[in-house]
Amino acid sequence: MRYVPENPLVVQSDRTLLLETMGPHFASVRDALARFAELVKSPEYVHTYRLTPLSLWNAAAAGVSLQEVTGALEKWAKYDVPPGVPVWIGETMGRWGRLELLAGEEHLILQANEPSLMAEIRGTRGVRELLGAKLDPLRNTVATGNRGLLKQSLIAVGHPVLDRAGFVDGGRLDVELALESEDGEPWGLRTYQEQAVDAFLGAGNSRGEGGSGVIVLPCGAGKTIVGLSALARLGMKTLILCTNVTALRQWRDEIVARTSLTAEEVGEYSGQTKEIKPVTLSTYQMLTHRRSKSDAFVHFGLFDEEDWGLVIYDEVHLLPAPVFRTVAQLQARRRLGLTATLVREDGRQSDVFALIGPKRFDVPWRDLERQGWIATAKCTEIRVDLEGGDRMDYAVAADREKYRLASTNRRKLEVVQSLLERHPGERTLVIGMYLDQLGIIAKHWGVPIITGKTRQSERDRLFARFRNGEDPVLVLSRVGNFSVDLPDASVAIQVSGTWGSRQEEAQRLGRVLRPKKDGNMAYFYTVVTRDSTEQDFAERRQLFLAEQGYSYTIETWEG
Repeated sequence: MRYVPENPLVVQSDRTLLLETMGPHFASVRDALARFAELVKSPEYVHTYRLTPLSLWNAAAAGVSLQEVTGALEKWAKYDVPPGVPVWIGETMGRWGRLELLAGEEHLILQANEPSLMAEIRGTRGVRELLGAKLDPLRNTVATGNRGLLKQSLIAVGHPVLDRAGFVDGGRLDVELALESEDGEPWGLRTYQEQAVDAFLGAGNSRGEGGSGVIVLPCGAGKTIVGLSALARLGMKTLILCTNVTALRQWRDEIVARTSLTAEEVGEYSGQTKEIKPVTLSTYQMLTHRRSKSDAFVHFGLFDEEDWGLVIYDEVHLLPAPVFRTVAQLQARRRLGLTATLVREDGRQSDVFALIGPKRFDVPWRDLERQGWIATAKCTEIRVDLEGGDRMDYAVAADREKYRLASTNRRKLEVVQSLLERHPGERTLVIGMYLDQLGIIAKHWGVPIITGKTRQSERDRLFARFRNGEDPVLVLSRVGNFSVDLPDASVAIQVSGTWGSRQEEAQRLGRVLRPKKDGNMAYFYTVVTRDSTEQDFAERRQLFLAEQGYSYTIETWEG
């Protein structure tokens, strides 16, 4: 029996992977596993990963080979790799490419690599209804309108489809990147940004893949630039969907500053303005607006207003269910998803894979940190006790109320005070979930607050004051989780979070990851109530960041 004591990985027959954190090879193995496995738990000494079909199909789509996956397991395993695991990996990764969707003259063609597979597909409930005529033992016709639904249905039964049916070119757009900033400073795409665009477009890919998929990059690493480069390379009319109006206007400013397009060529389709231009920006909230639950979505017609050649989904992991349904009908248009994390708490990662496209490119956050493209960050969890009377209220409360009581623990104000004194004059974000808690903090220190009720004009004003240093401390509700460009923020204090949301934790850290002009470190503090459900959920929230190599220093607040 094999036994290599210095190797940190234990591969189990149920396809879970146990990674010891204390040895010299931990970082190398963690980075290798991040390419094809999903992190499940990350306590201090042993991290648990899981091999899943989706994690392996994303790896295959991103160019990771079967030999790289099994080779990494064999190289770093402490004990023998159970023989059934490489076999299962091979069978699972081998499914990628066995079914292909091809273009036909009047319809699409679903093609299998062997007759038995096509026979299975034809007999699968929920799939057979989407198929057209049988052409031969390997091929079936598919109506063009069923392209997305078929891919979605097939992946649900364990059969990913390699979509090679191509795309309809949208209206032409004369656009180039303006590789000089407004103040005359030259700039260019970073190597990893060029690689991301190439991966999305399928440059150099002999299989003809490309034109749909997801690019995963950390906050502050320039996902917007990747989107603009794809737009310029394609030269087609483009629809860009954002999380909120603040993000929309940041995209608009970047388009005007970094491309040859003028402000007159970039439209805003929001509650205030309904413009359709060669490049049009809207929000998920706008698209999913309807007067009542029984009414149709008022603004879905935006998808058909122009012959878009590219649709960009910013923060694609937040794609609402109604937009998924529309994306299923947009398979002939190129689709680019941008995100810092593909984690979805509703488990609909497979729909992102099927309807937007597989993960085409990602890069470990720590790699970009070492290269200086994002700030070095120190993560600290500060645990504070409940006061005596509050502890009794917590003990007898229902589960959901327990979480609220722990999250809004009054003693957290003491911690916030201490952290503000620890970082005097530094631009600091105080972020939370409960509005009453945030209101108390804003009032206590006399600092501005932005919530979902804050008018857009007021949000823009307060963000501007924060950027120029007039208000160095800003309190943010969940509206600050996504696409808020605050490059000089160096400290984030999270006083409450959304249950176990891994994506929220990653996005909140991302608020302080933009590289600092002075090269200083970024600080991310999470304040949690000790020995409470909030502490349990905090450990789950930290999973994605642990996978990226971030560890949390634990401090106990004694007051």
